[in-house]
Amino acid sequence: MRKNIAILLIGLVSGFATMAQSPDISGFVRTYEGVNTETGDFSIIQQTASLNFEKRGEKVSFKANPMLYLYNTDSLQLRLREVYMDMYFKNFDIRIGKQQIVWGKADGVFITDIVSPLDLSEFLLPDFDEIRQGVIASKIDYYFGNSTIEAIWMPAFSPNLRPDARSDWYIAPDFPVTPTFDWSKNAVNPSLENGELFLKWSAMTSKIDFELMGGYTWDDNPAMHVQKTISIDTIQGVPTPVLTGISVTPQHHRLSVIGGSFSTEIKGLILRGEGAYYNGKYFQTENPLATDALVQKDYLNYVVGLDFSIKDVKLSAQFIQKYILDYEDGINENEFHNTATFLARYDMMRETLHLELFSYIGLSDSDALIRPKISYDFDDSFSLLFGANIFVGDEGGQFGQYRDNSMIYTKIKYSF
Repeated sequence: MRKNIAILLIGLVSGFATMAQSPDISGFVRTYEGVNTETGDFSIIQQTASLNFEKRGEKVSFKANPMLYLYNTDSLQLRLREVYMDMYFKNFDIRIGKQQIVWGKADGVFITDIVSPLDLSEFLLPDFDEIRQGVIASKIDYYFGNSTIEAIWMPAFSPNLRPDARSDWYIAPDFPVTPTFDWSKNAVNPSLENGELFLKWSAMTSKIDFELMGGYTWDDNPAMHVQKTISIDTIQGVPTPVLTGISVTPQHHRLSVIGGSFSTEIKGLILRGEGAYYNGKYFQTENPLATDALVQKDYLNYVVGLDFSIKDVKLSAQFIQKYILDYEDGINENEFHNTATFLARYDMMRETLHLELFSYIGLSDSDALIRPKISYDFDDSFSLLFGANIFVGDEGGQFGQYRDNSMIYTKIKYSF
């Protein structure tokens, strides 16, 4: 396995180098180790190598970014994060290939930033440029005045990646009896009919930057269609329905999304906002005897944020709310779900020593993820980081469910 991956990586490097005629090469190597504060066991042992091959011309350029991950000592993964070609014209550009696409103004949350699916196999802990997966797409940017229209077509759907059952980040589905899974409908076959379309208009003015977007896409998270087996037992002389079996069929469904974002400066403060309306989302219900415990609802998701500084300390705060429209009792999620984020960062010693605290605060679930870290840049290429991921709260919350996964970690990175 490792031999085949190494051969493939060498082939990619050689192929791109030959095609690009001496491309610019950059990248990094990184070692990352984390220890669980509860058990003292290693939560992660990861070595990473990332290579960027870029060649820019007046009318055409290309980029390739293979990444190699070694977990522990025996699990090797090669990920071709991006590989695409750009073509430049007078008023528009075209990008074709596997690419990472970032939309929106929010930090640490994904509201209109829905083009690239997420790798959530380690929850929200990796760097966000590594959480986002590359997608195979054709993208056109058309420029006029201070505006840009961006159109994206994706022929093949890629869902969010979830932790497997052996991972510390895997949360087993909460069913009253042990389910069996039917994966026959989980895949979305590539076809013209099953493609995804996205459109965005963005503009920068002297007073405000804004984006308006829309998407005809697939839900990155499958709906869990449940078929239940019910038998009638006589309990104390009364015929009573009893749940005896559950079959779960994960299936992705279409979503239509419209939204936008903005940012503006008001007397030294940066005010940001972002919101989207999602049409056609399936939500799980709590009815254990229902034939298919799903209901289809629309929902709103939005964030407002404020960035400011107190002397040399950079501060940022956000409020995020998800609101399910036409809410019904029994849906497994609250009608309103509120979260906040807080960021404080201080750079010192000529911006070589960095102190940072970032937190997700679950206002609805009374839980949190607290992420302090300190990093030092020895020079432009070598850095050392110490940090912690601290989960607090009840196990039913988004962050509290991982309260046994709190960890301290270190990262050593060399860039070239």
